[in-house]
Amino acid sequence: MKSGLAIVAAAMLFSGAAGAADIKVLSTQATEQSYRELVPRFERSTGHKVTTVFTGTLDADKRLAAGETYDLLIMSRPSIEEHIKDGKLVSGSRVDIAKSGIGIGVKAGARKPDIGSADALKKTLLAAKSIGYSTGPSGNYIIALFQRLGIAAEIKPKLKQTPTSVFVGSIIAGGEVELGFQQISEISHFEGVDYVGPLPADVQEYTTFSSGIVSGARQAEAAKALVKFLTAPEAAAAFKSRGMEPG
Repeated sequence: MKSGLAIVAAAMLFSGAAGAADIKVLSTQATEQSYRELVPRFERSTGHKVTTVFTGTLDADKRLAAGETYDLLIMSRPSIEEHIKDGKLVSGSRVDIAKSGIGIGVKAGARKPDIGSADALKKTLLAAKSIGYSTGPSGNYIIALFQRLGIAAEIKPKLKQTPTSVFVGSIIAGGEVELGFQQISEISHFEGVDYVGPLPADVQEYTTFSSGIVSGARQAEAAKALVKFLTAPEAAAAFKSRGMEPG
């Protein structure tokens, strides 16, 4: 018996929605591991080939501004909406794929700090020797959260921001920072990092990651088929396994 995803892909192929095509995708990294699990199945089922560049938010914006050509863009929903407004993406083409909260990690084997409440998190941050955060949506929120907790000035000397495309997990695992923040999907399974847990519910922030068809895309229909595959109910497990919520 065929799996649900295989049926979805076969329906796309036989309906004529997409013949064999080379689809070019530009994506930020939050959905990367789930995406890498799903895309080979899509390729086997449809005959399409998918080439994907994974990078940080700032670099993705630079690539688009430089005129690099792609068929599909996957970024945070606000970024997708912004690129629809500036004409780089087709109006009405946004599809939400999955959302992720922000998590905290420490070096493998290190003591896991208390982050069970906003007050406990505040105490942990004040006690930490060094703190890592990203240049993406999670990093922007974390800086605002430090201000909200009233500790921005006190912990500023401890902060280390990773360059675009560099995972916070890499500077945790390398011992450059004591603890770090990033999307749960990016930090919860990072080699050399022990995942502490998500931000407390009352200070948690969820980012939705969406797709959009690039204006002038050569393989727009095939790209739409890929999005349909990624958002099929049967694809949900691949996102949930990385701490993301589908849709």
